[in-house]
Amino acid sequence: MTDTVIIDRRVDEIIANRSRGRTRRIVIYIVVAILVAISLKTTVVDDTDWERLGSFQEVLASVGEFLEIDWGLVPNLWKPALETIMVATLGTLLGVITCIPAVWFGALNISPFPPITYPIARLMMTLSRSIHEIVWALFFVAAVGLGALAGVLAIAVRSVGFIAKMSAEAIEDLDPRPVEAIRAVGGNEFKVFVYAILPQVLPAMIGVIIFEWEINIRRSSVLGLVGAGGLGLVFFRQLNTFNHAGVTTVILATLVLILFGELVSYFTRKAII
Repeated sequence: MTDTVIIDRRVDEIIANRSRGRTRRIVIYIVVAILVAISLKTTVVDDTDWERLGSFQEVLASVGEFLEIDWGLVPNLWKPALETIMVATLGTLLGVITCIPAVWFGALNISPFPPITYPIARLMMTLSRSIHEIVWALFFVAAVGLGALAGVLAIAVRSVGFIAKMSAEAIEDLDPRPVEAIRAVGGNEFKVFVYAILPQVLPAMIGVIIFEWEINIRRSSVLGLVGAGGLGLVFFRQLNTFNHAGVTTVILATLVLILFGELVSYFTRKAII
């Protein structure tokens, strides 16, 4: 068999493989498109009350009611906005303190007894992240009553999972040589943590905490919907009284608050990290 024949057969195989791959992709695209169409029909077309929705003009009229701003409400938003920031800040701080055992147990290379402490810590992280902050807020509202305290506790519990997971993974990925050096000269576990582990992971941990605080401003802005105070509570009251202009005003105030959090987060990370 000549080289030319071998090359021709190889080219034919490549063309055939590409053709089969193209056909397979087309079939996958068609199946996905059919599934999307079925989902749209089931969740949007069939479940929408089109009669109640009204005509296009009625929809535009309803939207137009939210295009106004209740300027009289603006002076009353300073206190709820400040409460929202305080809920996010205190919740993040409490979450940082609470996640210390989870970080210690959840980092495999420093966990005191990995067969037991590591799975427990990872379960705590997963449980914290799996349950939505509004669900946590409902739980704490039932436990401690309405107000900002329930929001702080909900934010704290919700923050544990993310901060602990990212910090523990940063500890697991650190350079082991400084740890081994301090242990080799007789340093105890506390000295190993302070002089070998903490300097390596502190910038990453600070970045995670600041980023989580920024996210918690968004979270605390809506926790008032379940009675946890802040701008969310004002939003809920405006919605219940059908003050559509007030609803828009609170949404804009929340947007300004989130932008403020992003700016503070950005400049703080640049200054510290």
